[in-house]
Amino acid sequence: MDFLTTTTFLLITCVIFLIFNLTYTRKSQKKGRLPPGPIPLPMVGNILQLNFAEVFKSLQQLSEKYGPVYTLHMGMEPVVVLCSCDAVKEALVDNAEDFGARGHMSCGDSWLSKDAGVVGSNGERWKQMRRFSLMTLRNFGMGKRSIESRIQEEAQFLTEEFKKTKCHPVDPTFFFSKAVSNVICSVVFGKRFEYDNKEFLRLLGFLHEIFKGFSSCWGQMYNMFPKVVGKLPGPHNTLFKAIDDLQKIIGEKVKKHKETLNPSSPRDFIDCFLIKMEQEKGIPQSEFNMEGIVNTTFDLFGAGTETVSTTLRYGLLILLKHPDVEEHMHKEIDHAIGRNRAPCIEDRSHMPYTDAVIHEIQRFIDLIPLGIPHKVTRDVHFREFVIPKGTTVYPMLSAVLRDPKQFKHPEQFNPGHFLDGNGKFSRNDGYMPFSAGKRICLGEGLAKMELFLFLTTILQNFSLRSPVDPEELDLTPLLSGFGNFPRPYKMCFIPR
Repeated sequence: MDFLTTTTFLLITCVIFLIFNLTYTRKSQKKGRLPPGPIPLPMVGNILQLNFAEVFKSLQQLSEKYGPVYTLHMGMEPVVVLCSCDAVKEALVDNAEDFGARGHMSCGDSWLSKDAGVVGSNGERWKQMRRFSLMTLRNFGMGKRSIESRIQEEAQFLTEEFKKTKCHPVDPTFFFSKAVSNVICSVVFGKRFEYDNKEFLRLLGFLHEIFKGFSSCWGQMYNMFPKVVGKLPGPHNTLFKAIDDLQKIIGEKVKKHKETLNPSSPRDFIDCFLIKMEQEKGIPQSEFNMEGIVNTTFDLFGAGTETVSTTLRYGLLILLKHPDVEEHMHKEIDHAIGRNRAPCIEDRSHMPYTDAVIHEIQRFIDLIPLGIPHKVTRDVHFREFVIPKGTTVYPMLSAVLRDPKQFKHPEQFNPGHFLDGNGKFSRNDGYMPFSAGKRICLGEGLAKMELFLFLTTILQNFSLRSPVDPEELDLTPLLSGFGNFPRPYKMCFIPR
């Protein structure tokens, strides 16, 4: 009797799930002619088709079966995946307005600033936050000689720190985090920190925990099943605590700024935001409020620190693996700059090989493989499909950066991808590490300047050595989810 009861219950459950799935699929089809994709299971969607340790590889494999534009169900939610350079460009560039909204990521509800900052917001709020942020950053030197001088100064501080290691093997992770973060800190907080400052180290520790957790298996699982995974113990809870703690610290800094604010002489981004808040305090539902200032500052500090520092850390690991590339860069640096002055951004136009190496590092490491999700702002006719308004879209930057139509050897590190037959720098349409269209990273110019100045300053002063045989170095990511993170390694900085 117990066996029959259990069997009957399971059969009824399966029938209910099948009916639910058929009903749900028909409703989705009525909303639009979504691209084809794997058949979702009831409630859990296409979970079985994904490897949470390397989500983007799973998505790439699905594109081989269903084409460069297909539909995947993240739990109950259908999302459209764009998995080629042509498809991503057609959406984000040619149809920028239609694909210009920010899509939903459960794990990013806190990190993407709860629709209150510049990264995760939409509509008029996003327009105002982005316009204000760009204008303020430019006023404080972004893209100008003043910020270049700030980066050059920080590069010298970093050089001195490496000299203190006295050729001993060190993990460069927090060396780069400190240097890169100090550049954005000088703009956002109005000051740089000493490398041993305890508050600074806390900030960087929280930030590192956030990006690492967001790319972990737990982070990816929470993205798909927030209601279930959110109630379970696990590393994802550490991620959310780190977000809360970092935002609390920023909130405290905002309060201190408010107490010493001089409206006629703003010191940094926070001061400018506070002045704007005062100007609009009589406007109902103004976008310039306490939530906005904390979350926008969080966005700028986070994006301005972790992305560039991780790229530098991964880049030096690649150079350890390819000493011939490092040697070529040394020769170009000695010829174009010499040893008696600091590198400047004008040198880049005379250093095609170094420029190509930096571009290839960004392409090869594929820092944000999935891209940050977008959302269509209306019912969109895209190719032969109809994507309903509000549908989340994943523009897979990994598919662009490794598109065989754009790069001859997409799986190999090869600076030749950005050089022509005469050794001159050559642009490539597949270079899209900062995304594209209306949502392109607003810090792109600053990031490019930092990568060039930090890397050339390091190689001007040091030769890089690995304490292990370069053949033993593994360039595959340690974590591969939202971001690709390099495996831990140590290196020696040998003065030249």
